[in-house]
Amino acid sequence: MDQSKRRFMAGSVSVAAAAMLPARPVLARDTIKVGILHSLTGSVSGSERPMVDATQLAIAEINDSGGVLSRQLEPVVEDGASDWPTFAEKARKLLLSDKVAVVFGCYTSASRKAVLPVFEKNDGLLFYPTFYEGMEMSPNIMYTGADATQMTVPATRWLVQNRGKRFLLVGSDYLFPRATNAIVRKTLEQMGGSVADELYLSLDSSDFSSVVASIKRHKPEVILSTVVGGSNKPFFHQMNAAGIKGSNTAIMCLAVTEIEALDIGIDKMADVLSCMSYFQSLSRIRNQQFITAFKNRFGAQRVLNDPMESAYCAVHLWRKAAQRAAALGTAQVVAAAGGMDFSAPSGYVKLDQQNHHTWKYARIGKFARDGQVQVLYESPLIQPNPFFNT
Repeated sequence: MDQSKRRFMAGSVSVAAAAMLPARPVLARDTIKVGILHSLTGSVSGSERPMVDATQLAIAEINDSGGVLSRQLEPVVEDGASDWPTFAEKARKLLLSDKVAVVFGCYTSASRKAVLPVFEKNDGLLFYPTFYEGMEMSPNIMYTGADATQMTVPATRWLVQNRGKRFLLVGSDYLFPRATNAIVRKTLEQMGGSVADELYLSLDSSDFSSVVASIKRHKPEVILSTVVGGSNKPFFHQMNAAGIKGSNTAIMCLAVTEIEALDIGIDKMADVLSCMSYFQSLSRIRNQQFITAFKNRFGAQRVLNDPMESAYCAVHLWRKAAQRAAALGTAQVVAAAGGMDFSAPSGYVKLDQQNHHTWKYARIGKFARDGQVQVLYESPLIQPNPFFNT
């Protein structure tokens, strides 16, 4: 069994047992401090800043409805600066100096891996809201974004069934893209597909000539991208300039949402495919309420995306778990969180009883000319299975 999985299992406790465990002390005061840890500067800040706003919206809603355990929430916001050691440093500050009850944050898998030992050593609690590669469980992290079984696997299977079996994989050079592509390869093998080429470039890369050349050489049926952050703009501009577009090539992005599409240019994103649990275009009444509340607070021109929705849900799920536990200690809240449900903008979601991940939907769509996503496929609610291929 994987070491992180073994450590998680050893750390799992029942609600009754949790009540007997010593909790990391939280300052006794009129407010409850909660941490928000995202990149406000650097290469992935464009993706993370909106998540801070969504988190702040949920905190405001909770405060307006009476707070948590009859206390108002006081957010403490820190900038991870798109730098993994900085994330670890800021996590320590939030836990040890600010004495926050919980932290909502991290975007990249690299930042999550950097802070994980900080939370485990100091009995902190992190709600991680981003879709990711899976292969991890921790007694100190709750995962409200989709894992690979809820995103990468459904996306790969749909592409093989609807677009073709010969893939070219391109991604940023760090954990999430590499681990995701390993899962894509395994899924393709099971379905009789193949990988023509697999390429990685740095997070701040602006030269994708090698990728364009490989696409022209191999002529794949599907281009699957895990390029993350600001590099997507030069990536799509250079592909479009070479005549490689969503209108003539099956291109799916697993790390481009409505927000990144605006930065890239919606004309460059037309007909490009995406797989997420949430799209702003969903017609659910609960989603319309979410959109209205967000725009009323942050501006009518703003758009919403999947990580923002997961960040918003994370705060509400933590609040429900703390209320059920009638306590703020990590073990007590985590034990109370098992099976916790929430009527989210994306639909009914719940925290799994065993693995700290969230039951989610998989939705596949294509970007329209207005930058929104037209949904082509929607799965039933999928149980998380972060160690599905071990």
